[in-house]
Amino acid sequence: MTAYWVSVYRDISDDDKMAAYARLAAPALTGAGGRFIARGLPEQTYEAGESGRVVLIEFDSVEAARAAHDSAPYQEALAALDGAAVRDIRIVPGA
Repeated sequence: MTAYWVSVYRDISDDDKMAAYARLAAPALTGAGGRFIARGLPEQTYEAGESGRVVLIEFDSVEAARAAHDSAPYQEALAALDGAAVRDIRIVPGA
């Protein structure tokens, strides 16, 4: 069953670390089978009005998304991020 990795950024405190993370994370996640569906700032918000950056990545399964997160290349990207972002990451099974 398809799964989606959803990242919602609440705060980014260091743009340079964020850029270093992005350079490493994108190939790590696509190399693990992820397909970027959307990324950027919302065009419209409702309810709580969270306006931070959002990233949506599709994987073939929940297990594939978990494996991507736990992979050595993605862990290297997390080390580069080094606490420079406050975000919520969820892996959600597809309908």
